[in-house]
Amino acid sequence: MARQNYSMVSEFILLGLTESHELQILLFFFFSIIYTAIVLGNLTIIYVVKVDPQLHSPMYFLLANLSFIDMSLASFATPKMICDLLREYKAISYEGCMIQMFFLHLLGGSEMMLLVAMAIDRYIAICKPLHYKTIMSHRVCIGLALLSWTTGFVHTMSQMIFTATLPFCGPNVVDSFFCDLPRVIKLACTDTYVLELLVIADSGVLSLFCFIVLLISYSIILINVQHRSTSRSSKALSTLSAHITVVVLFFGPCIFIYVWPFSSISIDKILSVFYTIFTPLLNPLIYTFRNKDMKKAIKKIKTKHVNFVSTF
Repeated sequence: MARQNYSMVSEFILLGLTESHELQILLFFFFSIIYTAIVLGNLTIIYVVKVDPQLHSPMYFLLANLSFIDMSLASFATPKMICDLLREYKAISYEGCMIQMFFLHLLGGSEMMLLVAMAIDRYIAICKPLHYKTIMSHRVCIGLALLSWTTGFVHTMSQMIFTATLPFCGPNVVDSFFCDLPRVIKLACTDTYVLELLVIADSGVLSLFCFIVLLISYSIILINVQHRSTSRSSKALSTLSAHITVVVLFFGPCIFIYVWPFSSISIDKILSVFYTIFTPLLNPLIYTFRNKDMKKAIKKIKTKHVNFVSTF
């Protein structure tokens, strides 16, 4: 009702990443390969964790959830962006724009909380190993996953409930490859100063707060790891380094975009590409190729598949 009463804009024009036709063709093939790798990589992690009994542990349960969120995060805008690279007229409907912003903050908020849950899991596993199975029960793992999705839902609704009622009467050009909330609300035909502060307070502070909590958590874990035996320390450090790498790759661009007020449009575009496309690709690479258990499980499944095929 609010859109019908106040908004005269039925679609938004996305300027995309570049105006160069030659570069658009190159980016089309590049991002098509990247997106395919993201989907296949994260689906592989989910499948391997599901079928291998050795990976039925809290850490891999949370990792499979992270892979699902990453795959979804890469899918909310990337397929349309790839198609738009071959189009002259890059437009998105009003409803499609709202849906993109909804899912971006739903998935982004969920991933932030899930990374915190993964840090809690590693803290208990390393600092309280004797109580790990008792504390990190299946019910607790389900609860942490639901909490991450609930956080994402509350996070996105706290912003979208106001954004969806804004009047848009032109201009309708968004200088990005997807509907980015800070850029879209600036196009509204009303004063959005308070809403812009809300976006910074909600997205920026949440990102910064979670990032600080994670840094403190992993610092405490690393201090405890130094007092362990050499073999256990090396395995724990390998796992922690993978987690910390993912945290920095995900939170770095988010904090810069929503907290740092002096970033340019071109820098914001690069960072947006990074956390919506490259981070979901790097996560399976980091967790798969740095994790011995995961590599062993993939090899085992591959061997079973080859043996099954060879019987026919």
